[in-house]
Amino acid sequence: MEDVDEARGAPFHTTAFVTGLGRGIAGALLFALPMQMTMEMWDFGFAMDRFRLALLLVITVPLLVGIAHRIGFEKTFSWREDIRDAMIAYAIGILASAMILTLFKLLTPETAEQDFLGKIALQAVPAGIGALLGRSQLGTDPDDAEDEPDSGYGAELFMMAVGALFLNLNMAPTEEMILISYKMTPWHALATIGLSILVMHAFVYAVSFKGGHELEGTPGWHALIRFTLPGYVIALLVSLYCLWSFGRLDGSGSMPALMSTIVLGFPGAIGAAAARLIL
Repeated sequence: MEDVDEARGAPFHTTAFVTGLGRGIAGALLFALPMQMTMEMWDFGFAMDRFRLALLLVITVPLLVGIAHRIGFEKTFSWREDIRDAMIAYAIGILASAMILTLFKLLTPETAEQDFLGKIALQAVPAGIGALLGRSQLGTDPDDAEDEPDSGYGAELFMMAVGALFLNLNMAPTEEMILISYKMTPWHALATIGLSILVMHAFVYAVSFKGGHELEGTPGWHALIRFTLPGYVIALLVSLYCLWSFGRLDGSGSMPALMSTIVLGFPGAIGAAAARLIL
């Protein structure tokens, strides 16, 4: 089914949009379910500082718009449509989170309003991202690849930040990140940094994963300096932000904070590299 938007003269594919919407619902469940079944995420829905939670929700909006620009529910022709898809993804994330939390009896009529809203709001962030990722990962139409715009350098770095954030949201709320950082020595931290960079570079350029990038005619150090190292710095910054958001750095000195950031930066780097492969 196809309608025509007279203002743009561009086709609106109703069937494609509904299909993308279904993939979005599936993506919200697939990508966010691990966090919806994690005790720390339940607790932070109630206990997380409200300013930090609100800031996370605000930051999520432009992230969703940017993702929608690349892999929305259908091929889009303007930022207005990207914003529409982002808001739909956010709504899917809210509804999916409310449904799952209610199913697990984490939300009941007796749940306090602050707890009720906080849990849904926090879980809606990864669920909303998952709703948009669902089109990329669950799509099977041969024309899907043609819908995606060409990636510029800024877009590549942006998607790496999204990948790092999504994976870090799984890890940052857990106490294990802090425990691991306390057990590590500076030598372990340096080894973790080296391994993070090595794995991140190998994911995209060396091991021929689907979606990887070729280095033909380009020196290996060029890709390392232009993409891998900036991507790792982005992963570290996202890790630092996530740890701060969940209060994991409160009362910590600079060295414990650095060690925790390096620990969380390892999965963050993998998430950033994966985002370059799949988005």
